[in-house]
Amino acid sequence: MKELIVNVLGLVFLLTLAAAAPGPGQAQAAPAPGLPQGQLPSAGFDDHQNMMDQLGVKALRPGPNPNDQSTFDEATANPYKDSMPDVLRMKDGTRVTKAKQWPKRRAEIVEDFEREVYGRIPKNVPKVTWEVTATTPGDSGGVPTRTRTLVGHVDNSAYPQITVNIQASFTTPANAKRPMPIIVEFGGFGGFFGFGRPRVGPSWQQQAIAHGWAYGSINPASIQPDNNHLTSGIIGLTNKGQPRKPEDWGALRAWQWGVSRLIDYFEAHPDSQVDPKKVGIEGLSRYGKAALVTEAFEPRIAVGLIGSSGEGGAKLHRHIYGEAVENLAGGEYYWMAGNFIKYGASDPPKTAADLPVDSHELIALCAPRPCFISYGMVEHGDAKWVDAHGSFMAGVLAGPVYKLLGKKDFGTPGDYLTDPMPPVGQLIGGELAWRQHEGGHDVTPNWPSFFAWVSRYIQAPEIPQPTAAPAGQAAPATPAALPAAGPPWGGAADQPSPRADANSLLAHSQLVAKARQGGIDVYFVGDSITRRWGSSDPQYADRLANWKANFFGWNAADFGWGGDRIQNILWRLQNGELDGVQPKVIVVLAGTNNVGAVPGGDPQVTDITRGIRAIRDVCRAKAPGATIILTAIFPRNDNMAVMPEINKINANIAGLCDGRTVRYLNVNDKLADKDGNLYAGMMNPADKLHPTVQGYQVWADGLRPILTELLGPPAATDHAPPPTGDPSAAGNK
Repeated sequence: MKELIVNVLGLVFLLTLAAAAPGPGQAQAAPAPGLPQGQLPSAGFDDHQNMMDQLGVKALRPGPNPNDQSTFDEATANPYKDSMPDVLRMKDGTRVTKAKQWPKRRAEIVEDFEREVYGRIPKNVPKVTWEVTATTPGDSGGVPTRTRTLVGHVDNSAYPQITVNIQASFTTPANAKRPMPIIVEFGGFGGFFGFGRPRVGPSWQQQAIAHGWAYGSINPASIQPDNNHLTSGIIGLTNKGQPRKPEDWGALRAWQWGVSRLIDYFEAHPDSQVDPKKVGIEGLSRYGKAALVTEAFEPRIAVGLIGSSGEGGAKLHRHIYGEAVENLAGGEYYWMAGNFIKYGASDPPKTAADLPVDSHELIALCAPRPCFISYGMVEHGDAKWVDAHGSFMAGVLAGPVYKLLGKKDFGTPGDYLTDPMPPVGQLIGGELAWRQHEGGHDVTPNWPSFFAWVSRYIQAPEIPQPTAAPAGQAAPATPAALPAAGPPWGGAADQPSPRADANSLLAHSQLVAKARQGGIDVYFVGDSITRRWGSSDPQYADRLANWKANFFGWNAADFGWGGDRIQNILWRLQNGELDGVQPKVIVVLAGTNNVGAVPGGDPQVTDITRGIRAIRDVCRAKAPGATIILTAIFPRNDNMAVMPEINKINANIAGLCDGRTVRYLNVNDKLADKDGNLYAGMMNPADKLHPTVQGYQVWADGLRPILTELLGPPAATDHAPPPTGDPSAAGNK
């Protein structure tokens, strides 16, 4: 249970997963040590051990334990201060005192980072051809918008066994008169983890539009899976299914490469209304690392917002407080170059002190471009593990490069060991800026400060604001019927929102860990109706038996959680529960908790429909190869007055399906009569909402023919992760 609590605090998983096998075929690349010429890795291939063998590493040191408070002792956190690299000293000892010397010194730093830390992007990475797959009108605070959904098809003609399609989207005001700056978010809606205090006010997307910025997102998992499957994704495609070599790129550089290709699209398409010279990048947690790496290595990035990035990001490697080099070397090593592993080795021994660079030099690579480093409060969920102080220290050490290039640093005295951090909520600095906000492991509270700050350096056009309708006249219609501020019943369904209760956060961690186990071909997501079917909780044992009887052999896994509304499900999908899973089928049943027991009228129908559409879209983005089955909301008889709304919503859900990649399943005529009156035995008689085993069998009878069509008959064995239950129950601790 401690491991789950660690994850609830936004910590990185320390999992070593078996690498996925690439498709069969003849490989042209030279094999890594231990693999004969032309032989591809097997299903049981251990990428981590292979890299250790290449490096001659026999043993690794264990990383710090997040549950051990001695890990967080500032008095012992700087044992390697004497080996801290001087960002303004050349390899030959020459002191850099003039701006014209910086390009040479910068090249030295880049070389060290590429060789030892993040890896090199190969010269033979296949080309990308972009396709606009959808153009969707919308609304942001009354401003009409246009969203373009993109797929970047990576040329796999040299190795057809691996397919990579980059998923991205961007939104501009429909009435934009000239190209706009854009902020692109890694992962969408806050990165991998994003939680803390409840979010209030306009979304960051609405703030962007209001400040004259377009906004976009890119799905990292569509570029390179966030796991150790390094013989898949763009890395596997480029290597033609062969393992990496020690200097090859890891996932962070791969994700940066994907953003670079998106900038290529903006450069090639002036009609996008995006200024390719004003592209910003933002990310949180692991995607905060990716955002910093992207700004450092991609010179076309104009500004970065780096959220709670921790080890491998802005945190000093040599500041031994919280997550350390050893944790990545033995855990998420796949983010980094293979060479990085050796700095966590005990045999032969190396430590962070042996690294030729440190993270202040990564920040310095962003100079003179604006860079905003963001953290939250430990008390609200931004754990000590991510080491805000170590990142502040790195910013202090990077400051001299900004000053050398005529820009402003943090404005502190300049001694990284003694400079005090500013109070929470205070923005300091110039082009290099720092603000620790009042929230948790999130970027959201810093967006207002970011847009006010960035306006000093990047000019954005004014966007005509909506005007009130004359008295007695209706407001003009906008492409999105639902007000952007959200409906009166609390939060728009298409805006992801986390559950604030501790048990739901524990469940989220549990389900993210479950997703990372792999072996999932059929992915069920929803609320308690979905959860109870495949739950290990003893009170639902008869439902689990029905689940196994219907789906064993199809590798089905249940990702439902009780009490979730659409926006909560959407948040879970956006924050790790579908990342890297790549199921073949996704079954969705959501919306009954948004309907509730009180009619909400047509605005509620519209809101729920938009929420279901958002779930469909995020499933498409994160699992582009999956067939999605949207299940009609089941009838509920706790208040028959809501049945007309359920019927309207279901009719709208049908309109979201194309009959091929998105299927519609409505079994309600088997559960209730035409007026919505439940048939006997279908639902729990106490709540008239949750199915009995008989009701679940009706749903299964609707699903099984579709699954057979898509997957064939069920196999004799099943590889899905074991069922999960209530994480707070005694049996799950």
